[in-house]
Amino acid sequence: MRTPLLAGNWKMHGTADEARTLAASLKSRLADVDDRDVLIAPPFTALAAVAESIEGTRLLLAAQNLHWEDRGAYTGEVSAPMLVAVGCTHVIVGHSERRQYFGDTDEWVCRKMKAALRHDLIPILCVGETLQEREANRTIEIVEEQIRAALEGLDTEGIGRVVVAYEPRWAIGTGKVATPQQAQEAHAAIRRRIAQLSREDVAQRTRILYGGSVKPDNVDALMSQPDLDGTLVGGASLDVDDFSRIVRFQSPWSS
Repeated sequence: MRTPLLAGNWKMHGTADEARTLAASLKSRLADVDDRDVLIAPPFTALAAVAESIEGTRLLLAAQNLHWEDRGAYTGEVSAPMLVAVGCTHVIVGHSERRQYFGDTDEWVCRKMKAALRHDLIPILCVGETLQEREANRTIEIVEEQIRAALEGLDTEGIGRVVVAYEPRWAIGTGKVATPQQAQEAHAAIRRRIAQLSREDVAQRTRILYGGSVKPDNVDALMSQPDLDGTLVGGASLDVDDFSRIVRFQSPWSS
């Protein structure tokens, strides 16, 4: 059984003090959770404060992005060694907003994946289709190609360390959400593609998260699907009550 992973992407929200307060509240509310993993991804400027706040707990810390080089003249960028030094264990790579607004290409995503793995950061690889691609029945084609491109050049061991997040771009921040059946179809396709690129046992161990307007009132239905291993939550992760309820999802196999 794959251990569920519930991840909160705080995006560009929160000063260091605000992030510290939110992290402290989550630490208190989720102190008894020990059968699933919980991860939070604050902005870069709040990583150190949050790392200090959650020290000694089971909460995991992730960054929202990284550069593929370890150092250099890359104004405004942050490298994998910097993230490790501040206490990160994970990093989000290829989020749809990075692809849409900041020009992250499949090639860049692949280079970032390799940089993360080189420094023992676990990458959370985001893939997903646009509304136009969904309506053209290209969802499976798109996510399979994104998976192939992102994992190109990685050996089986490297692929086995990756977490994948399926996030249909038409559901990010829109209030729309894939049906459990739509999410399951995409997740199953992702798992098949990973098996093709590595081995079946690696694919069966890989955690595949769903991201896209996850809320307390839809998480149980989503998590009832066999290939959904957790969630990558945006806006709802900024609300202690909402995120705590999402973390405490109920499904037939978790009860």
